[in-house]
Order: sequence, then structure tokens, then C-alpha cells
Amino acid sequence: MSIGFNKRTRKFVGNSILYLLMIVIAIIMVIPFIWMLSTSFKDMGQVLIFPPEWIPSPFVLQNYSDAWTMANFSLFFRNSAIVTIFTTIGQLVTCSLAAFAFARLRFKGRDIIFLIYLATMMVPIQVTLIPLYLMMKQFGWIDTFAGLIIPGIFSAYGTFMLKQFYLGIPQSLDESAIIDGCGYFRIYWQIILPLSKAALATQAVFCFMWQWNNLLWPLVMSNTDAVRTLTVGLQLFKGQYSIAWNLLMAGSVISVIPILILYIFLQKYFVR
Repeated sequence: MSIGFNKRTRKFVGNSILYLLMIVIAIIMVIPFIWMLSTSFKDMGQVLIFPPEWIPSPFVLQNYSDAWTMANFSLFFRNSAIVTIFTTIGQLVTCSLAAFAFARLRFKGRDIIFLIYLATMMVPIQVTLIPLYLMMKQFGWIDTFAGLIIPGIFSAYGTFMLKQFYLGIPQSLDESAIIDGCGYFRIYWQIILPLSKAALATQAVFCFMWQWNNLLWPLVMSNTDAVRTLTVGLQLFKGQYSIAWNLLMAGSVISVIPILILYIFLQKYFVR
């Protein structure tokens, strides 16, 4: 009895320490978001007070309307939605097809080609920025949606993740489909994709979050408000000598809302 009691006690203490540590880490992670939300309701006089006041007094709701109108947020929001949605759809198509080829088809040099493709993940985006920009210039895609979208629809990480998921699907399903007269594309469309909803949804969330928050490439490619995204538009609140922190945080809260909504609806796929 004493041995069992001691085991339960040690397990309880261990779990308590683990949960306490997780709570502390969660609080540390949440504090910046709380500060962002709090600052978005402050006037400029309250923003830089030290120690910071977490509860604004008074609440300045006008920050959100000012941020939306002063920085042409409706246009930037639309541009971000166009770039993110089409990039995500394109990436799901290219990654799922490439992953199917690497995981289910047999052809000469398949593994070598996959390793070379996977090695591109080791190359920082800053290294390819200038060559990619010059390529877009040759195509005439500077300051266009095509220049913002097309380079982002290919992802070595997305291909790798989907390939690993496809490998977990029994090969016998492909063999049965081939016996019934199915071609490779029909196997991909009617068997592999329906069984890969969780992986596709996870990849969609990753791609959506990355593209929605992407700053470097839209900053390089966009010269006018016609194609500027939200991340670039937020920079308009940064002046040469001062920064409108309250409006910047209000704009940041607005930009975070779509990601939160998407994650809430698709979080079950992360568990799967």
C-alpha cells in the first residue's frame, strides 16, 4: 500500500510541476498579445507610461476606425486575402501532387530528386531574394499579384509533410484501384486526397499563417497601394521620428483576427 501511495504521490507531484511550468510558459507567450490588445485601446499619452497600465483608462475605441481609414486598411485587407487564399490553394495543389509522385510512384532517380528538393529548405529566403526579384522583373510581374502569389505556391516543407502522411496510407489501396482500372490521377483524386483531409488542412493553416504574416517579399514586390498587403500597410504607422503605437497595435489586432478564426475552425486537424 505504501509503495502504491508513494507512486501516486510522485506522479501527482510530477504532473503538478509539469502543469505549473506549462502555465508559466503560456502566460509568457500570452503577455505580448495582451499588451498589443491593451495598447490598441489607449491614447498616445498612455502608451509609453512605465510601469505600463494594462487596463486603458479611458478606452479609445476610435483607434480601430482611425487605423482602418487612415492606412486604407480595407484595400490592404483585400490584397492580403487575395494573395493568401490563392497562394494557399496553389500550394495545396502543387504540394499534394508532388508528394503523391514521391510517395506512391516509382521512377528512376525519385529519391535523389526528393533529397535535392528537400535540401532547398536549408537555403534562407534572403539568399534567393535578389535572383527571384530579377526573375519577376523579367516576367514583368513587379507590383502585380502574380509576382506576389506564384513564387509562394511551391513549398519543399509542404511536399515533405504530405509525402510522410501519404506513406502511412496502405499501398494495398492503390493496388486494388489499379486492378479495378484506375489510373494514377484517379487514385490521387479519389483515394489519397479524401484520406488526407487532416494533413491538407494542417498544411493549409501553415501556409495561410505564413503568407498572411509575410512581410519581406510583399515589401520588395509592391510599389503601390494597389497590391500592398496588410503587413506592408502596417509600416505606414511608423514615421521618421515617431510611431503611432496605438494605431499600429489596433491594426495588428485587426490583422490577427482572420488567423484566429481559421485556427479555431481547423484546430481539430492539428490534434489528428
